[in-house]
Amino acid sequence: MSATYPAHTRLIRSLIREDKTLELFVEEQPTRAPGADEVLIRVEAAPINPSDLSLLLATADLGRAEQSSDEHGPKITAPVPERGFAAMQARVGIPMAVGNEGAGTVVAAGDSPEAQALLGRTVAVMGGGMYAEYRTVPASACMVLPEGTPAAAGAAAFVNPLTALSFLEVARSGGHPAIVHTAAASNLGRMLNRICLADEMPLINVVRSPEQVRLLRAEGAQYVVDTSADGWFEQLVEAISETDATLGFDAVGGGRLAGDILAAMETAASRKLTKYSRYGSGKKTHVYIYGRLDTSPTTISSGIGFAWNLSGFLMPTYLATLDEATRNRMKERVANELTTTFASHFAETVSLVGALELDALRTYSARATGAKYLIDPSLG
Repeated sequence: MSATYPAHTRLIRSLIREDKTLELFVEEQPTRAPGADEVLIRVEAAPINPSDLSLLLATADLGRAEQSSDEHGPKITAPVPERGFAAMQARVGIPMAVGNEGAGTVVAAGDSPEAQALLGRTVAVMGGGMYAEYRTVPASACMVLPEGTPAAAGAAAFVNPLTALSFLEVARSGGHPAIVHTAAASNLGRMLNRICLADEMPLINVVRSPEQVRLLRAEGAQYVVDTSADGWFEQLVEAISETDATLGFDAVGGGRLAGDILAAMETAASRKLTKYSRYGSGKKTHVYIYGRLDTSPTTISSGIGFAWNLSGFLMPTYLATLDEATRNRMKERVANELTTTFASHFAETVSLVGALELDALRTYSARATGAKYLIDPSLG
């Protein structure tokens, strides 16, 4: 080990109390020295992803949230509805560290050659607990950023890029000729659009406003369907008919959208039948739900045939099914295209304390397009 660092580090904690209250606060704890195969990172950038919000906010009612402070710093409290509280029993009374990924400078390293090689380098990592001033992680978990790349450019190098690349792997391995993707104007959606354009994989982007259509069209998207427009379902059917898409990834989760995509796939397939079957087209279709922007129940209507499939998708679980060579290929592509294909855009950068300002929390928790926040713990 070499380098000096503070004896204590501050980090954001999320706690569900026995009284059915969520509490968010900044806590100070001893900085853990790295072991032989570990490094200590001074965290300089960590994005607030939808997956982070699930842990940070649980199911709390932010409409009734209150902001306060004590001798340790700012605090947010909000009630947790009974149904949500029942689902969170395993974490009641346990302060949770938050932040799936981030980037920063390695300021101390263990004695192993792998760890020592990272000393002084700017790295990205998906190590959990990244909403902290300092974070000790295995050296093997780090992705070295190209020389001169700022931490902010590599802060979101894992969750969105590897999720988008995973969608492409699923499509290729399953023999799917095209992909349907919802919430397509998000950071992840724009990455997926760039990947599919480069790899010549037809992509049908589903959005919810004319502004999002213009954004994606400007970035080269061929198929963009706006669900706020009249006749959008027929437009979706036509796009699916042209591309023969049988695979969808839905970030919305609740409501009718996943079911509507399945119905559009079946409608497109049925129009190509030469012989009627009361069991539908028989064409196999699959929609994966990978997000819950809408927490209401998922509704599946009739008219989707009998060869459809709807299931969940979690990127880390999927990556674990791939061989090491494939995973390394995906990570290498991210590193090589970090400021182009996999570039992320952030509306605001806030400190640890700033992330617990009620107005900021309500803004980034709305998960609106173009309102993604970045935390820089060095700001205070």
